[in-house]
Amino acid sequence: MRGIPSLITDIRKKVFTEVARMAYEGGDYSRVEELPYVIVPGDRPLHRESIFLERAIAGERVRLAMGLSLRPVQTRMLMREGMDNAAIAEQYYEPPLVNIIPYACHICPPKQYRVTENCQNCLAASCQQVCPRGAIEFVNGKSQINPDKCIKCGKCAKACPYHAIIYMERPCQAACGMDAIGYDEQWRAKINQDLCVACGQCLVSCPFGAIVDKGQIFQVISSILQGDQVIAIVAPAFVGQFGPSCTPEKFTAAMKILGFHQVVEVAVGADMCTIEEARDFVEKVPEKQSFMATSCCPAWHAMAHKLFPSQAENISMTLTPMVYTARLQKKEHPGCKVVFVGPCAAKKLEAMREDIRSDVDFVLTFEELMGMFEAKNVDFSKLPDGDSLKEGTAAGRGFAVAGGVAKAVVDVIHQTHPEVEVKTASAQGLRDCRKLLQLAKAGKYDGYLLEGMACPGGCIAGAGTLLPVEQASGIVERYSKTAEETTPLNSKYREVGKQLD
Repeated sequence: MRGIPSLITDIRKKVFTEVARMAYEGGDYSRVEELPYVIVPGDRPLHRESIFLERAIAGERVRLAMGLSLRPVQTRMLMREGMDNAAIAEQYYEPPLVNIIPYACHICPPKQYRVTENCQNCLAASCQQVCPRGAIEFVNGKSQINPDKCIKCGKCAKACPYHAIIYMERPCQAACGMDAIGYDEQWRAKINQDLCVACGQCLVSCPFGAIVDKGQIFQVISSILQGDQVIAIVAPAFVGQFGPSCTPEKFTAAMKILGFHQVVEVAVGADMCTIEEARDFVEKVPEKQSFMATSCCPAWHAMAHKLFPSQAENISMTLTPMVYTARLQKKEHPGCKVVFVGPCAAKKLEAMREDIRSDVDFVLTFEELMGMFEAKNVDFSKLPDGDSLKEGTAAGRGFAVAGGVAKAVVDVIHQTHPEVEVKTASAQGLRDCRKLLQLAKAGKYDGYLLEGMACPGGCIAGAGTLLPVEQASGIVERYSKTAEETTPLNSKYREVGKQLD
């Protein structure tokens, strides 16, 4: 559903816009109770049975956008409860990051095979013949599956010549590569937070918008308004996300309107990461470790530590592009605040880590940033050009697309150590990433460089993006070709990375 405008994306944008607008008013949240009526106006529901339910859900979305927890259903609590703590100019977060609003969940059917109206009551009765458990009967001229007998093998669906039998699965469960989504006693979706790595794929897959991550919009704007030197470090996937009129130069101009002091592309940090990972691979594989996995994707990194702790040491210890870029800004601008702007929900958790909290002060997704642009009525088509983003190389910008990280690292190894042969394997989506690490654990990828991306397609498919993946991929590829340098070895920061570790 990513990149397809819908009522869900409209509501999310309204929530982010209104929270940003309230923050720009000076940090006064006294009118927060009014926001559900602004987000859901009128007296008729748009998509649920009651406008009161729609407004209740909108209220929870507002709280989550400010980093606050969901309110308990069985206890009366005002929307502004706890906002004294959240309405600050510092990072604020109440775990967990990804939440399911219980009364927004549609209670979709669990995994099952279902007979549709396409059933023709054919004489062959192939579905019945192939069922190993005798779970299919004919009732009133139609096939019917007995759920108590069905083992969900799918043989009936494959055998039906009319494709009358379909497989149904909750979209959130299907999207979760960690199998972290189950259900509660009322069959509503429920997240096992011990397994969740905050990739956000459930969030963008829920057709009812019941799954929401927490945000930091209010805190970022509060920091800007109190006079902090707030620097935005922007992931290379940003190009094209804000519409065809938003060129990189207009983007930097728009960021100044929002109050950011400066915009820096994270491709700079990606270049540092490339050089350090190349050095890491040459030094360690295969003498010190059997294979090396890239470090950039925080959800992939977290998955490895949760499910394959014995293999976690094979993940490169190199800092991520976000952290390299943030540390560079802290070094060049002492006392500044750094906001990572990117496509990824999991980056919010990465920035919470004890060893990183002092480097990255806030994280915003592209979707949340769009809400800030809306709050300030930014019209990209009418903006003059701002500063150009020139420091990242083509390789660094290519990190945004699946395969880009491994390619950049291999290219640098070939340039610095042409005698070293590097074999690579990659996976997109956490389910395939798990298979990749399982094979690596079994010794199938000894000597390899492995690239794991939690989102199918790479960072351009992150939970906070606004474009269809295929479109975003083409835009990033064209943007990469405009870089003044192609290889990180020609970056002026090529020796800086090891100083920032």
